Amino acid sequence: MTPVLLTLKQLANAPPPAAGYLIDLDGTLMSGGELLDGASELLEGLPAPYAILSNDSEHLPEQLARTFRRWGVPLQAHNIVLAGVAALEEVLKRHQGQRLLLIGSRSLSNRARRLGAHLVKDDPDVILIARDRHFTYSKLATAARGVSNGARVYLACPDTSHPGLLGEPVPEVGALAAALFACVGEVPYEVIGKPEPLIFQTACSRMAAHPADCLMIGDNPLTDGAGARRLGMRFCQVAPSGHP
Repeated sequence: MTPVLLTLKQLANAPPPAAGYLIDLDGTLMSGGELLDGASELLEGLPAPYAILSNDSEHLPEQLARTFRRWGVPLQAHNIVLAGVAALEEVLKRHQGQRLLLIGSRSLSNRARRLGAHLVKDDPDVILIARDRHFTYSKLATAARGVSNGARVYLACPDTSHPGLLGEPVPEVGALAAALFACVGEVPYEVIGKPEPLIFQTACSRMAAHPADCLMIGDNPLTDGAGARRLGMRFCQVAPSGHP
């Protein structure tokens, strides 16, 4: 089924009815660190609860909520579901007390410590790859040794890059994982972020709404759209910025 294609302003003026709205972040509400035209009006005018649903695996919901409040949008951390935090929480639930190698940001590592994670720099039982701007040869070598010793591998999201301020590719989780898999070959791994169902289900549960009664609003049919369809959720594709 071809997704509905609407601009943010069209959505703000006449949002399709739903019990809850899941809304992508980058490319939908913001781009290049700036709020897109119509985003504030959309969030303020939705007739039902909403959750921001993003494959961002670097930041914490509190950080993004503060950014939105600086833009004058009264967004709370509870309204934001991010792939990095969702992946961390799921890994810790499944592997409580096990040795975790977290390849990720300082913010995500600090969250892991607050949640009681047993973070290690070598000999892990579990490896979680998130976005890490300080990815090094040493981290790659440690992860490769861990995999060779049987460590389980999780990816916060499958994205290999996202567009930078000038449209240039900015490396993402999938690119870091590709380096690991180039070393160790094909090994089992699990993705937590979009388009996998867990993160969508998490967002729906925050709104106490069934996925089939919700609407996913996003710009990427391969992540936003595919993930929504897997759960029987409707998908509305946002037209690119500048689209008539």
